[in-house]
Amino acid sequence: MGRQIIFAVLVLFLFICPLPAADLNLNNAPTQVYFSPNGGCTKAIVKEIDNAISEILVQSYSFTSEPIAKALVNANKRGVTIQVILDKSQKTEKYSLAIFLANSGISTYIDSIHTIAHNKIIIIDKETVITGSFNFTSDAEEKNAENVIIIRSKELAAIYIDNWNKHKQHSEKHVPED
Repeated sequence: MGRQIIFAVLVLFLFICPLPAADLNLNNAPTQVYFSPNGGCTKAIVKEIDNAISEILVQSYSFTSEPIAKALVNANKRGVTIQVILDKSQKTEKYSLAIFLANSGISTYIDSIHTIAHNKIIIIDKETVITGSFNFTSDAEEKNAENVIIIRSKELAAIYIDNWNKHKQHSEKHVPED
């Protein structure tokens, strides 16, 4: 009987206090933080994309930022491998750049599995993670109260890449209609 009670308490504890996806100590990870409106979030993201050498992975709920989209296209032209996962709303959103990205030769996918695919992540060269509340939109830069954090950590990037790949597995390739 005592073992059953201990087991029940452990199960209850796991539901009340879920374990984190990862537990890291990033004391030595160079980090920059930006805030909007007009705090340089877009410029910081574009700068990181411009410095990419081999790979950029993007997950985004909303994507209407022309400067970020153009930076991705330019990186693609430089030979950087780029893959983008967008929320299903970006198939029909009036100002979405999903079609622009796909037509520019960037592998673009739609995550339709979740009610909202709300991640805002860019992983560059398996070592830089850009995340925060900042949607990749002009409103996020000019009107909203948002944040961007840029963290250089291969260990953190590996965790984000693993999660990105899980979402890619259930996402569909975005093929714009003619």
